[in-house]
Amino acid sequence: MKLEHVNLTVRDPKTTAAILCELFDWQVRWEGESIYDGYTVHVGDTESYLALYAPPKEIQNAEESYYRAGGLNHIGIVVADLDMVEARVKAAGFVPGSHADYEPGKRFYFEGPDDVEYEVISYA
Repeated sequence: MKLEHVNLTVRDPKTTAAILCELFDWQVRWEGESIYDGYTVHVGDTESYLALYAPPKEIQNAEESYYRAGGLNHIGIVVADLDMVEARVKAAGFVPGSHADYEPGKRFYFEGPDDVEYEVISYA
C-alpha cells in the first residue's frame, strides 16, 4: 500500500500549483471544477499528488495546526538534490529553516503558499 494523495484547501489552486511545480519538478495531472462549486488542481508525479482545492468563497486561516485535532502540520517531500531545491525555494521568496543533518538524511523546512509548511528531505 502507498499514499496516493493529500487534499489541501488553498486560496488560489493555480498559483499554488505553479509554485509547487517549479520547486519540485512536478506536473499538473488534472484540474477542473470540483465539490461544493470549488476548483481543484492536482500536482505531482505519476505515483502521487497534492490536490489543491479552493471553495467558491474567500477562506481564512484557522488556528495553529499543531493544536488542532486533524491539523495538517507539514508535508514531507523527498528530493534528490537538497541544495538545488533550497535555491529554488529561496528564489521563489520563501525562507528555508530548521536545517538538520540526521541519519539517514538531511532536511529543511519552509512555509509555502497559504502558510502550509513543507519539509524537504534528501536521503542521497
